[in-house]
Amino acid sequence: MLTLLGSPRRCCDGVTRRETLKAGALTALGGFGLPQYLQAAESGAVHKGRAKNVILLYLLGGAATQDMWDLKPEAPAEVRSIFKPIATSASGVHVCEHLPRMAQWMHKAAVVRTVNHKAGCHNTLPSYSGHEVLLSDITNTKESYPPSMGSVCEYLRVKEHGDRGGLPDYIYMPCYLGWGQNIRRPGPYAGFLGKQFDALTTECDPVKGEGSHAPLPGTPLPVMGSPLLPQTKLQEGVTLDRMQSRKSLLTQFDDQQRRLEGSQSLNLYDRNHRRAYEMLTSPALKSAFSVDQEDTALVERYGKTLFGNSTLIARRLVERGVRFVNVTWDLFWGPVQIDYDAWDTHTRNFSILQNNKLPGLDQTYSALMEDLDTRGILDETLVVIMSEMGRTPRINGNGGRDHWTNCYSVLFAGAGIKGGTLYGESDDQAAFVKDLPVSTSDICATIYHALGIDPEFRVPDQTGRPIEIAHGGKPIWDILS
Repeated sequence: MLTLLGSPRRCCDGVTRRETLKAGALTALGGFGLPQYLQAAESGAVHKGRAKNVILLYLLGGAATQDMWDLKPEAPAEVRSIFKPIATSASGVHVCEHLPRMAQWMHKAAVVRTVNHKAGCHNTLPSYSGHEVLLSDITNTKESYPPSMGSVCEYLRVKEHGDRGGLPDYIYMPCYLGWGQNIRRPGPYAGFLGKQFDALTTECDPVKGEGSHAPLPGTPLPVMGSPLLPQTKLQEGVTLDRMQSRKSLLTQFDDQQRRLEGSQSLNLYDRNHRRAYEMLTSPALKSAFSVDQEDTALVERYGKTLFGNSTLIARRLVERGVRFVNVTWDLFWGPVQIDYDAWDTHTRNFSILQNNKLPGLDQTYSALMEDLDTRGILDETLVVIMSEMGRTPRINGNGGRDHWTNCYSVLFAGAGIKGGTLYGESDDQAAFVKDLPVSTSDICATIYHALGIDPEFRVPDQTGRPIEIAHGGKPIWDILS
């Protein structure tokens, strides 16, 4: 047998040199010859990607994309959206009437209308990793799960360039996935690669919006706030000079202890300790989160919501070289009693979309696209809008749409994307795939390819087995430029 990977311990430590090399079946390497595989394994890529970075806008709860980008105006009344389709900047492409600003950017976007999976409702693992499997518990993550796309980016950064500090390649905002429910949803983590490749995850203190811009009765107010760097305040009486001296002394003890023990857990602790220290002292990171440095008019264009502020910071981060930034439109009815269900519209689907979700997304997305374009970085930044699932074709008795994984849409825009493209076709009720089905693994493979990372690149799981990072997914070539 031929096994081409380092020991699991060393790979999780981010050490690039292999400790073992066994002879055997080359077909297990995804069709690569030995030299090509070794080169790909060292670089993490076999081509030059069009995108230098990704901003993933994640609509938690399951967006009703048949009311956004895949409207069926001829469907029966109990199915069709009450919203009207409008023309866009791309010939033949229509979007919902409540997305007028987004409509002006469809010449830069592609809508994949046939995404589906059988991994269960509200399962966030497939969309982040491409691993489609039913989970017994979707309220907790496990270290045995496969890594997210962002964690693979962070793993490759450390593998290729060493753990030299600076900005990470993976930042997650505004809070960890599930914080607003006192749970920890699976998906956006490093899993079996090791916690040292998890995202730098921000915190937040969300509040319910107030004032004259309140929506109609019965629909939620927007969630306000900004993402916050964790543990960025020094304890009382602790100066940066004292921290420097503490670090110097601690480093001496840590170096001696590592020489004596050299264990993986100590290496992991040291990296996380160093990351926390760098967050406290990094001018680049603090500067990226200082929205007050931006023109007031630009901040207003993004929308002074938690989602809008997070997206503006995402632009500031990719401009500074961060490779993968996630912004989740989250829900909050746990540690903070905002009673906000995000995109999980079991009741009043249309009024909630019209008065809360769609205007907010329209404003923030269009501001992001305009901002990226004005700064000359849209052609190197891939923007993706996705959810973990879609919503039922039939409208329920409460005027809502329920959970549905059989057919929904994902939007791609910017770098590496063939603008003005519609891929796949749903049936006449947007219920099932009619043509060209797409898996979550295909979505992940497309993102990897746009970044220049080979979707067939393999990383070792906890047992040392080589696992494809896109889990067999293939890039959607028809939307790639």
